[in-house]
Amino acid sequence: MELEIRSYEERDLPKMIEIWNEVVEEGIAFPQEEPLDPVSGRAFFAGQTDCAVAVDRADGAVCGLYILHPNNVGRCGHICNASYAVAAARRGQHIGEALVRHSLVRGRERGFRVLQFNAVVATNTHARRLYERLGFTQLGVIPQGFRKKDGSYEDICPYCRAL
Repeated sequence: MELEIRSYEERDLPKMIEIWNEVVEEGIAFPQEEPLDPVSGRAFFAGQTDCAVAVDRADGAVCGLYILHPNNVGRCGHICNASYAVAAARRGQHIGEALVRHSLVRGRERGFRVLQFNAVVATNTHARRLYERLGFTQLGVIPQGFRKKDGSYEDICPYCRAL
């Protein structure tokens, strides 16, 4: 599959909201519990420092996205954070990797010096292997830091990488 990764456009919002909500509903990776609607979704994506979509050049379908924003303020404002979402039907096609790679470049372009992931769920082995392959360092483990949809708890693993 040939992907184009570009800044999102207004016309992309319905599919972006659908993909984001799919991950939220799964309840195994994102901390958010409430789905986005057209109004909250528009505001959420517009409020990011950067937001990009992965588009399949063959059919023009938005199949993934990322958001990028400061992880903190002031003296730690040079550290950014990102989240990635890939449509369930498109997973396993290296879309996530393309999104991460793009966000690393975009983060540097936006003046950030470090990309930090605060809460990678320990059982999210695909993401963890990808991050490690791309040079991220695991910073430790926060025991039971993520409450899953079923009410059980999972460890989370923060990661970071210089940009």
